[in-house]
Amino acid sequence: MPCPSPEFIHSLQALLGDRVSQSEAIRAHHGHDESCHPDALPDVVVFPESTEEVQAVVRLCARFAVPMVPYGVGSSVEGHTLAIHGGVCIDLSRMSRIVAVDAEDLTATVEAGVTRVRLNQELRHTGLFFPIDPGADATLGGMASTRASGTNAVRYGTMRENVLALTAVLPNGDIVRTGSRAKKSSAGYDLTRLLVGAEGTLAVITEVTVRLYGMPEAMASAVVNFDSVAGAVDTVIQAIQCGIPVARAEMLDALTMSAVNRYSKTDYPERPTLFLEFHGSEAGVAEQSLLFGELATANGGGEFVWSTRDEERNRLWQARHNAYFAGLQLKPGSRCIATDVCVPISRLAECIEATYRDLEEEGIDAPLFGHVGDGNFHLMLLADPNDAADMARMKAVNHRLVERALAMDGTCTGEHGIGIGKQRYLAAEAGESALFAMRAIKRAFDPDNLMNPGKIFSLAG
Repeated sequence: MPCPSPEFIHSLQALLGDRVSQSEAIRAHHGHDESCHPDALPDVVVFPESTEEVQAVVRLCARFAVPMVPYGVGSSVEGHTLAIHGGVCIDLSRMSRIVAVDAEDLTATVEAGVTRVRLNQELRHTGLFFPIDPGADATLGGMASTRASGTNAVRYGTMRENVLALTAVLPNGDIVRTGSRAKKSSAGYDLTRLLVGAEGTLAVITEVTVRLYGMPEAMASAVVNFDSVAGAVDTVIQAIQCGIPVARAEMLDALTMSAVNRYSKTDYPERPTLFLEFHGSEAGVAEQSLLFGELATANGGGEFVWSTRDEERNRLWQARHNAYFAGLQLKPGSRCIATDVCVPISRLAECIEATYRDLEEEGIDAPLFGHVGDGNFHLMLLADPNDAADMARMKAVNHRLVERALAMDGTCTGEHGIGIGKQRYLAAEAGESALFAMRAIKRAFDPDNLMNPGKIFSLAG
């Protein structure tokens, strides 16, 4: 698309003053993310501070037919915030107000630029917490847009289950408020669920109302290593089938553990390992840990080391959150073709074993880790971005992995979203009739295709 006109830029500057930037450095920052996709810079970046300012920016974009891309902190690994058609990047980071915390109703309303860490810091004195933890300190608006989840999803669900209401600006500039603080509703179309996971293609989310949870009386972390990945995965599956309420269940393979030790200066055994967490009463947590330990032993697990000390828990989960960056150091200068297939837990061990056979046949070493409690795992395919053959080989492995997951009645993306990179797989997973319906919704909301164009699917289909 052509660059925005001088008249459009002047109109933005009249609206936001020095919160409009065409600086090369700022545009470059907003045109880069954690994905393997080429950088794509916006023509201009704006920093609104209220829903009304977002509304004014969107109305200008609609008037001048300029594409717009909502932006949180740029932690996407599927190219969601890349301005592949240029236009305006709407950076929501200055919308960082916690609007309300309603402790009695277990809800909080925040502006889209509030990060999950900041929200939990503000909640410390209330005895409540927000559990969705994708690893990165992402914004709540971005997490809603991508339907994020993470390490706590096995117990607390994803953003889909934990967003009660939204305030958003539609592509024509109208402000819409969806849902309420009530725990349930049967009033009309569920616009909240429609916008959660829409990846910024239908509206700019400016406020989010989320569920909160009481801080458990006791929280225990545990680490146990295994002779094999299959033993670790089978232990988690059996625990879930037995009704043990595991709060977090993360599996890291031997290569990942080696990378984590070097990156985080830890000394864990470099074997397939489970990082676990249990929530509840002191007696309940002790019982859960004991039962899980017995299952682990039966599946080839080593010593079951658990702790209720906060510093031990924090050390454990920081190491897990650093696994992605630790993996990148195995091949300096590489970019990661991120994968996040999710399959029914009964097929998880089978899917992982087939993936290892594929890697062995290709002669590829790739860290594998993930949220095995809900059937979701990540394979870090590290490719040299300047080597077309290397990129093609890694993408071929990813392609086979996705096909394998779909054949097992799984999904191509458990939490990262479609963005740019998984569009071909959405068609295979959802089918043409579902894509037709999605395109119809997009055209109804955004007939000029200005809201984050080129993401999720092409309107040309």
